[in-house]
Amino acid sequence: METTKIALLIIDAQFDFCDPKGALFVPGAEKDVERIARLIAIYGEKLDGIFVTLDTHHVIDVAHPLFWEDPNGNTIAPFTLITSKAVESGKWVPRYHKDHVISYLKKLESEGEFQHFIWPEHCLIGSKGASLDDTIMESLLAWTHRTGREYKAIIKGTNPLTEHFGVFKAQVVIENAPETELDTQFLAELESFDRILVVGEARSHCVATSIKQIVELAPALIPKVTVLTDCMSDVTNWGHLADPIFEEAEKKGMVFTLSDQAFRPM
Repeated sequence: METTKIALLIIDAQFDFCDPKGALFVPGAEKDVERIARLIAIYGEKLDGIFVTLDTHHVIDVAHPLFWEDPNGNTIAPFTLITSKAVESGKWVPRYHKDHVISYLKKLESEGEFQHFIWPEHCLIGSKGASLDDTIMESLLAWTHRTGREYKAIIKGTNPLTEHFGVFKAQVVIENAPETELDTQFLAELESFDRILVVGEARSHCVATSIKQIVELAPALIPKVTVLTDCMSDVTNWGHLADPIFEEAEKKGMVFTLSDQAFRPM
């Protein structure tokens, strides 16, 4: 009997997103990680691979406050919307790489990607906030000890001149910066599986963009992907960003279900 090779893709299940004390806590994520851990505990022997992505940033990052100031030299507040027109008019001033920032914002806007918002400093390199949520880490260790299989970590977001929501490539690719380009090796690894279960944070941003990238850049993966909708939550008031992406993916054949349905006969 032919066996089905199954992967679990856990997107950005990190302290800053999943813990109420995190810098960019996503309400509901503390329950999501419990469901993800339960899935691994119950069905771990059926998982042939687990991939965890880690959002990882510098303090001085195009999406962090310190990168920006107002005309009076004050650092701008988190959740400020930045547009190319506002920068050109002087409403918001980048402290670094001004020429790059203008072209970056224009490209972001012309390609229909998410608008550029400033986030609280989060998932800083080497910080507790960048580490895997404790519940997830414990479940991965137990899975490895039980099965002898090693989880694999994929780091994203380290280039400070572009956002990197999706796990496969940055929002805007930076010239001579391979870490921002399409991760063809990662895609090839996922293609070797028959099913890919997707969970993680935040549904509205990194999960949604990852799904969008699969639909647009790796359509062969679409019928293999099952999105577990009770294992992800939205940044507050931003769920509308994910809705059309998920609807389009479902129309094209991607499966959306709950974690307790994931291993029922298809």
